Amino acid sequence: MIAALHAADTTKGRSGRDWPVYGGNSAGTRYSPLKQIDHSNVAQLRVAWTHDTADGPGASQTQPIVVEGVLYGLTPKHKVIALNGATGKELWRFDPGTAGRGPNRSVVYWSSGTDHRIFSALDSFVYALNAATGKPIPGFGKDGRIDLREGLGRDPSRISIILTSPGIIYKDLLIVGGRTPEALPAPPGDVRAYDVRTGQLRWSFHTIPHPGEFGYETWPKDAWTYSGSANNWAGMAVDEKRGIVYVPTGSAATDFYGADRIGDDLFANCLIALNARTGERLWHFQGVKHDLWDRDFPSPPTLVTVKRDGKAVDAVAQTTKQGWVYLFDRANGKPLFPIEYGKYPGSSLPGEAAAETQPLPARPAPFARQLLTEDLLTNRTPEAHQWALSRFRELRSEGQFVPFSVGRETVIFPGFDGGAEWGGSAFDPETGLLFVNANDLPWTSSMAENQGGASGKQLYLTNCANCHGDDMSGSPPQIPALTDIGSKRNPQQLATVIRQGAGRMPGFPSLRQADLNALVQYMMSGENKELSTNEAAVKAPRFRFTGYHKFLDPDGYPAAAPPWGTLNAINLNTGEYAWKIPLGEYPELAQKGMKETGTENYGGPIVTAGGIVFIAATNFDRKFRAFDSETGKLLWETTLPFAGNATPATYEAGGRQFVVIYATGGKGKGSDPTGGVYVAFALPGQTR
Repeated sequence: MIAALHAADTTKGRSGRDWPVYGGNSAGTRYSPLKQIDHSNVAQLRVAWTHDTADGPGASQTQPIVVEGVLYGLTPKHKVIALNGATGKELWRFDPGTAGRGPNRSVVYWSSGTDHRIFSALDSFVYALNAATGKPIPGFGKDGRIDLREGLGRDPSRISIILTSPGIIYKDLLIVGGRTPEALPAPPGDVRAYDVRTGQLRWSFHTIPHPGEFGYETWPKDAWTYSGSANNWAGMAVDEKRGIVYVPTGSAATDFYGADRIGDDLFANCLIALNARTGERLWHFQGVKHDLWDRDFPSPPTLVTVKRDGKAVDAVAQTTKQGWVYLFDRANGKPLFPIEYGKYPGSSLPGEAAAETQPLPARPAPFARQLLTEDLLTNRTPEAHQWALSRFRELRSEGQFVPFSVGRETVIFPGFDGGAEWGGSAFDPETGLLFVNANDLPWTSSMAENQGGASGKQLYLTNCANCHGDDMSGSPPQIPALTDIGSKRNPQQLATVIRQGAGRMPGFPSLRQADLNALVQYMMSGENKELSTNEAAVKAPRFRFTGYHKFLDPDGYPAAAPPWGTLNAINLNTGEYAWKIPLGEYPELAQKGMKETGTENYGGPIVTAGGIVFIAATNFDRKFRAFDSETGKLLWETTLPFAGNATPATYEAGGRQFVVIYATGGKGKGSDPTGGVYVAFALPGQTR
């Protein structure tokens, strides 16, 4: 059946009818030239088919790809599926025999002649599958897969690297990054290219430079041997004509205390332009020097064409957690809007040395608020406002790039999850508008001094508290609480999660068995087993991060005034906003008349030639919406079975334009259900 679908469409190939790449195309524009669905009829959209992957619960954040009428996607446990794009009928399913956990945002397609392949990640492995059958291709790597832990200059058995966002294809190369731990020990975030046929490593770019390489002097001289991360986890874009791959990178480990990485730390927090054929650096821009705030680039770049002085300029747009858009000439990295370097406070922590200056673009204006003040606190109720005011006066709120200190929490606004997030931006080449959704609520945190010694508690504070907090309260739903972990998992299950990772949490394979046992014992019972010095796996840094804390009122709503999430349309030709609207609601507040507050949202927009912006993303209302791309007017909305915390896709099959979203939930309140259902919409009765 699948072979027949491929054969039926080979004459039209991938000329705008498909969605063959994560992000829609190699440029990452999330744009489709399809226009069967437009302003006049979008309100008539109906469910065309659904496909329950029956592999939940879970939240994999997948944007499927569609090639010649076949939809390729993932289940919550990272099985690969192929569906008939017109009917949703399952054509095949690949089960590697191991259950994956956490985000897995798409797969990769490549073809040459009669050779059609799907590349998919599970844990540290990348599999090459026959696109027609779903069977592993024996000639790729070892038994059809490669192990991303190999070739990084570290012991593969003691490191963790996982693909959450897929790689990207350039000719016969599969170019990948990977998610790594955000505290040491962590592997380096090398960008690597593999031969799509054999799995052989063709080139590697060191994001932590080795001796003699550009940027080596921005680190301590031996940092390349012990430091880690500076990794690409958000995805990439490729200029196929120029042969350039654009790679945004994350922060270096450890995220919040950099005494062992004094310097600017190239190529952490960078947008890097590499020769896609060789891996040679062409140009780079560092958005945060010596990052102490986990302010890495969170989104794939978007390749755009803009007008300057009456001429068309090919550019690359990069959004940030701070809520900014950078725009560069693709060929040489020249900023197309001015970038200003401001001076910011130093760090009060002994051993730390914050960068003296940091860059911010002069235009466009930020799409998220930058400074929390008393007049921006919630007025949802008088009691909530008074609580927020009292709490705010205990905090340090001075805007961007203020280093954390011991004993007093600092406001991060927008929060640690943005601003922009991993869903990416959409670009309309006809209007020059960039569409980006944003979170717009404050978080807080601080630093604490480690007390030394080796024990189950100290291992928790060193390895776990930076996310789950000193008191194990977490920051639900993104970071679960561990206060009652014993009621949810037995010791063996908890040990497995710590070793292998789960959700957004990386694994900790470097922990020795004695450390793991003591850590599990402390988390399950509070019993603090002391370890001998030679049993301790990693020497703790002098200072540690105390956790990601959302600034929420006592009822669990953001302590800042709305909007708490927005959708923005920015004209990249001028740097001006075409429109800005709240995105999302809390259903219980809307019922009381508090509508259009916006909410946290994860997953991005797409835009079509029909003049429609489609986006789900919102955490609490489970809505999938369509907006007029020129005005931001809501044209259609529907309620999904679970929140659609993913980016949709659109394609044509059997003469009909479909819009599909993967609804899994996972970002709402703890009581909200999760699942794994692909839902495709189309106009009723449309045929070729």
